[in-house]
Amino acid sequence: MAQGTVQVTHTGTSRWRRRTGEYASLAAALEAAAEGDVLTIAPGTYRENLVVERSVTLRGPEGSPGSVRLAPADGVPLTVRASAVVQDLHVEGQDAAAPAVLVEEGAPELLDLRIVTRSSAGIEVRGGARPTVRRCTVDNPAGIGIAVVDGGGGVFEECEIVAAGQAGVAVRGGAHPRLERCRVHHASGAGLSATGDNSALEAVGCEVYEIRGSGVQVAARATAHLTDCDVHRTTADGVTLDTDAVLTLADCRIHDIPENAVDLRSRSVLTLTRTTVRQFGRNGLSVWDPGTRVDANQCEIFDSTGDYPAVWVSDGATAVLESCRVHDVPDALFVLDRGSRADVVDSDLFQVRNTAVSVSDGATAQLDDCRIRDAATGAWFRDHGSGGTLANCTVDATQTGVIVTKGADPTVERCTVDSPAEAGFYVSAGGRGSFLNCRVTNSGGYGFHVIDGGRTTLRKCRTERCARGGYEFADAGADTASGSGPLVEDCSTDESAGVRTPGLSSAPETAVQTTAQSPGLLGMIPEQRVTAPEPQQPGGGTGTSVRTSKDVLGELDTLVGLESVKREVRALIDMIEVGRRRQQAGLKAASVKRHLVFTGSPGTGKTTVARLYGEILAALDVLEKGHLVEVSRVDLVGEHIGSTAIRTQEAFQRAHGGVLFIDEAYALSPEDAGRDFGKEAIDTLVKLMEDHRDSVVVIVAGYTAEMERFLSVNPGVASRFSRTITFGDYGPGELLRIVEQQAEEHEYRLGPSTADALMKYFTELPKGPAFGNGRTARQTFEAMVERHASRVAQVREPTKDDLTLLYAEDLPQLP
Repeated sequence: MAQGTVQVTHTGTSRWRRRTGEYASLAAALEAAAEGDVLTIAPGTYRENLVVERSVTLRGPEGSPGSVRLAPADGVPLTVRASAVVQDLHVEGQDAAAPAVLVEEGAPELLDLRIVTRSSAGIEVRGGARPTVRRCTVDNPAGIGIAVVDGGGGVFEECEIVAAGQAGVAVRGGAHPRLERCRVHHASGAGLSATGDNSALEAVGCEVYEIRGSGVQVAARATAHLTDCDVHRTTADGVTLDTDAVLTLADCRIHDIPENAVDLRSRSVLTLTRTTVRQFGRNGLSVWDPGTRVDANQCEIFDSTGDYPAVWVSDGATAVLESCRVHDVPDALFVLDRGSRADVVDSDLFQVRNTAVSVSDGATAQLDDCRIRDAATGAWFRDHGSGGTLANCTVDATQTGVIVTKGADPTVERCTVDSPAEAGFYVSAGGRGSFLNCRVTNSGGYGFHVIDGGRTTLRKCRTERCARGGYEFADAGADTASGSGPLVEDCSTDESAGVRTPGLSSAPETAVQTTAQSPGLLGMIPEQRVTAPEPQQPGGGTGTSVRTSKDVLGELDTLVGLESVKREVRALIDMIEVGRRRQQAGLKAASVKRHLVFTGSPGTGKTTVARLYGEILAALDVLEKGHLVEVSRVDLVGEHIGSTAIRTQEAFQRAHGGVLFIDEAYALSPEDAGRDFGKEAIDTLVKLMEDHRDSVVVIVAGYTAEMERFLSVNPGVASRFSRTITFGDYGPGELLRIVEQQAEEHEYRLGPSTADALMKYFTELPKGPAFGNGRTARQTFEAMVERHASRVAQVREPTKDDLTLLYAEDLPQLP
């Protein structure tokens, strides 16, 4: 058969018809072919717009895949309008307004096609067509990979979209295809998209990845069903639903998503069964708007890579989690806004860095038979109108088991809190709540701690082995009779000498211990870090005295290096001291802004200098206490509007009379802010710094370049600071001096030539992003001590020199 010809094998039985024939063009061969004939195309390039309107078989030669190229200059290269078989063709299109392969009618089979094109779509199916498409690949960087529109359908098996300039697979206009074992990747729109009334997409065993957009997008009353599918490595959300969309995910895996793994809005409905969601940058499930609902059964959400709650339910939406696991996340479940609701049944929430369950702004959460462990806070009902029920739940190894604040009113029944570090149940700021048959064991603080007008009801509760006491009611007594304090009935504790609170019911086993004072709300919230204990004030009656400014400056002088920092601090202290003396002499004193910016790399002593600065100001009677409260973004930025201001105010209050040190402050103003509440923290700080400029000193710290950007984009913040102090990196000699100090402190000595070896080591040590300055020097010393121990352990009777001398051979290897 000559190249460039088409051989037609006829299947008819009439004697007068030829069994075979050869034709110079595809159009001529198709014209001569009858129903059921086989057209075998010789290798070559055909510049024809092929239209198949009979049920024939059209194929390339056996054993030569890709040898037949269908590549017209414009228009649709291949149109199929019959139940034909098309196999082993290479299709190329150049018309951006037309698809490369168009299936308009019938139930054809498209097998092993390779479509490399720059068309509106690689394959388009429309109308009543129901093709079966197997093992086809589409490379279309200019348009859609596969488009099924206007009522079209069909089955796509083991197909691959290797590139798409728009959606990988687009379904609209009431179409309803099925994908089986397909791969869609490197699309510039959604990987799979279904939109419009009566549009439906079904996918089984498919993989969607490397998508510049959302992995799966269902919108405008469309439906989709995905079973045993993988969605990963997108640039936007993994799965998005909008406007009455309906999606079912069964046995699917969604992972490596930089934004929300699943985001649904506007009355959309999502059902997840045995699906895993992991490695997401924002929310694992983000559920918005009245009528929007997600039902998750036997699912796992874990391994967040960002700072957002794993499950976010807001604006009147509903989430139901049954037999699910949520773990290794910053926060597990946040429910906010009136009308929003979350129902969690027989589920595990664990390894949560902050709050496992947060309910706020009038939302409701109901947890039944759930297990919460290894979290900072187990459940937090935050404000008026927020509530719900916790029933038959266990809360283990948290800072605080359950917090109720600001008028929130949950019901907690038959729940156990074990081993909280601070309190089992904590109610403050007018919080309410009913606690029935609840138990607290092994608390590091109180079992039940109710303060600040908490109108809590406790019935048949029990505490055991609580370090500070089973019950603490700061507002008990006279207020109890007026109905503003807690109501306690039939509660008991294992304390042998409990004291009943006046006005409480007198069950025989009730033992309630009360004290006159309480550490207050800030003492219980587990999100503040104090780097040093508050110093005793003069006249405090303890006999402990505050160091003089000369003593503290002496300690500052002993720090290795930092000469320019020491000069800046001394100059500032001199200004403050002279101003104070001028005031005492009745003279005007120059206004000195005491807030500072510390810039530099980690490990250069910023926190240490901040602590000493606070002590000096206390010694000069500029600050009341001089203590240091260190916070970062996670301590200040909340999860929803309003909570950030509360956190920031609480941190500021904790620092009253001392120094508020904000490490990595530039994180409050990220370059890609998006839905970020850092600005709220900044605005709150600016106001508080002005309102309390005489009682709190604020120091913001971070890398030099990032802090310069932070101050430039927030002029209101920049105006509050008097000066910037730069902490330079330590040189090799200064790092050596730190090691020498460490050795002296721990009773080691540097052997002969060890100092020279350390100088060479620190000179050659890479100074990349992981370099920690002083921390690196201390780690080097610790590594030397470990290697020294391994060496000396082999000596039968070591001498004192053996036990104390560190040699060059004890140095760790350079990374």
